[in-house]
Amino acid sequence: MSNISLEGKVAIVTGAGGGLGRSHAKLLASLGASVVVNDLGCSVDGSGETTPAAQVVVDEIIAAGGKAVANMDSVTDRSAAANIVRTAIDTFGGLHILVNNAGILRDKSFAKVTDAEWDAVIDTHLNGTYNVTKAAWPIFKEQKYGRIVMTASGSGMFGNFGQANYGAAKSGIIGFAKALSHEGAKYDVKTNILCPAAASRMTENLMPPQFLEKLKPEAVSPIVAYMCTEEINTNGAIFEAGAGSFAHANWARSKGYKAKDESGVASVDEIASAWEDIMDMSEPKVLDNPQAAMAEFMS
Repeated sequence: MSNISLEGKVAIVTGAGGGLGRSHAKLLASLGASVVVNDLGCSVDGSGETTPAAQVVVDEIIAAGGKAVANMDSVTDRSAAANIVRTAIDTFGGLHILVNNAGILRDKSFAKVTDAEWDAVIDTHLNGTYNVTKAAWPIFKEQKYGRIVMTASGSGMFGNFGQANYGAAKSGIIGFAKALSHEGAKYDVKTNILCPAAASRMTENLMPPQFLEKLKPEAVSPIVAYMCTEEINTNGAIFEAGAGSFAHANWARSKGYKAKDESGVASVDEIASAWEDIMDMSEPKVLDNPQAAMAEFMS
């Protein structure tokens, strides 16, 4: 029996028909949450809408003694995304937790990616996250309580070959979540970010089998569950998780260089000669908000 309880809480997990979303939904339900299991039932590239994946996960949760309902609305359609939230309200009488997890892949090098492949990935990941969060936000704000988990990626932090569309979407989600963490703070609406490494339909062709065996989705979900609790006091943070490892990631600034002229305008030659200082990360400064970042520059 866990000391952590989500009893009385209502959660939405998007893209919960398999992989990470399924694992998140089942763990939240096992901790007492009533869960809306959202999944369109499409393939990994976003095509097709025929697999009743959400209902399968709901059946698993109910069989284990939990409470859940299936929803097959698309996060990319704003009225349908709003219906995901309505499903929580109509079925369980409230909403306290939103785990934005739905996503697709259309991997191609930037030279080969089509406009349609770009739009589909941005629409599902970034716009889809916006759509469901936009519908949930007034509820969280009015009741002065909410927990939001955004799913980003190492591709959004570092970039990755063949994932210009995916990386752009995930980086956008990080910026979106960081902004919401500031706007929701006084309402006890906490927004945190997950960058997971896990075996799923989206990663099975990107990693060797020996890696995938160690990257169980169930190894990621515990930190998601904790981000959904009343006890979490962290807001706007990025967490990396995979293979049983968990870490807080943040932006860091190099030693840096200050222009010699009081005007603050350096010559290009000055930049060239100071390049080692500009790139020196031997003593990084960790900055977690724009005011601190600007204050460092202005000092």
